[in-house]
Amino acid sequence: MGTWSVDAFGNDDAADWAFELAESDDLSLVEAAIDGALAESDYLDAPDAAIALAAIEVIARLNGNWGDRNAYTEPIDRWVERVTVQLEPELLARARAAIDRILSENSEMVDLWQDSDDYEDWLGSVEDLRSRISE
Repeated sequence: MGTWSVDAFGNDDAADWAFELAESDDLSLVEAAIDGALAESDYLDAPDAAIALAAIEVIARLNGNWGDRNAYTEPIDRWVERVTVQLEPELLARARAAIDRILSENSEMVDLWQDSDDYEDWLGSVEDLRSRISE
């Protein structure tokens, strides 16, 4: 996974997923990304975790809790402004559970970030995202 930032869209997997989402008109890709992370009972691979975090970032934005906006979030920002979808409380609960799963000990993403100098910054970014879907 190519990574250039601790933010949800600061990696190749999330950036590719964002362009895929930009072509859709509903929450099916968001739900699939979150459910994919939750369905993994063993070791959660980093690409699945990265895509789930991107999907959770979309939920936060749809809920009015925007994070940083930049060139990497532009496809998502335009999508959020374009679509009309209803966020169900159950989806927010699944998103919170997915963050717990991503931060668990059986997560490749945690292992990779712990091996970097930016682990605390990444963890802070994920916790900020958690707070933006809990408001």
